[in-house]
Amino acid sequence: MKKLLFAAAFAVLGFTANAQDSDNGSSALSKGSWLIEANTGFGASDFGHTANTGFGLVSIDDTTIWSVGAEAGYFVMDDLAVKLGLGYNDFDGASSFSYKLGAKYYIESMIPVQLDLTGASGDDVFGDETPLWLGLQGGYAWFVADNISIEPGVRYNLSLNEDFTDEGILEFRIGFALHF
Repeated sequence: MKKLLFAAAFAVLGFTANAQDSDNGSSALSKGSWLIEANTGFGASDFGHTANTGFGLVSIDDTTIWSVGAEAGYFVMDDLAVKLGLGYNDFDGASSFSYKLGAKYYIESMIPVQLDLTGASGDDVFGDETPLWLGLQGGYAWFVADNISIEPGVRYNLSLNEDFTDEGILEFRIGFALHF
């Protein structure tokens, strides 16, 4: 199953990297532009995915997890940004840091598709494990101004650590992005 998901994810990334440039004239998604974004996630009701580069708060059975983070990207070509994300997570007093490296492509300058690798570190949380997830995300970019977008979407995280967790996690997300 993981090999099939890897193949599908890389096929999507390969398709988007070879897609033609859009001619809508949108400078917010043009080569050389920057992107700063913050995300929120809903639906990961268990504690299986403990690496987050967005804003979140979950409380289950007197255990609270909160996270804060952001992502930034640089458009290497029109509609295609290379991204990096950093986050801090607190698990009822135990903390971890998370990171994300990936690419985001805007199909027709309004349908963002993202493929990334997310990891985390924190001895108090993970012990000897170094958890990694492969993430695939898609949605819609609603530009409320020339340089501000709201991006609701769906995200699937597949664990790359069989000993840590083998479950995939589906989230509904709302992203807020500044483009300049």
